[in-house]
Amino acid sequence: MEETNRQKKIGGLLQKDLADVLQNSLRDSGRTGILVSVSKVRVTTDLSIAKAYVSIFPSKHQEEVIKEINENKSQIKHEIAQRTRHQLRKMPDLSFFIDDSLEYIDGIEKSIKGKEDPVANPDLLDKRKKS
Repeated sequence: MEETNRQKKIGGLLQKDLADVLQNSLRDSGRTGILVSVSKVRVTTDLSIAKAYVSIFPSKHQEEVIKEINENKSQIKHEIAQRTRHQLRKMPDLSFFIDDSLEYIDGIEKSIKGKEDPVANPDLLDKRKKS
């Protein structure tokens, strides 16, 4: 089922504010060198639940950062509610998920290329015969 315009607008608003709040909370907790971005926010049709898909780089810190985000979910929700108080009547409940689509794409690219990359080393390709 396709999202309505209202769901898309609320999702976009939450995505922008969540990215800012999450990055600031990581910086305030003393964690540097970690980049957090919110790739997608999906809102249910009744606007009561928002699922946020979070990309974390470097990926070795994913589990601990998502755990920290889930522990601080109520504080994050409060901060977002303060930022969106003029646009939303009721703040949806937040659920956070790891977005591993970039790693998935990278794995596919590595599988397609194999060990030998013909773009980097053109000598691997057969020479074309002139007819």
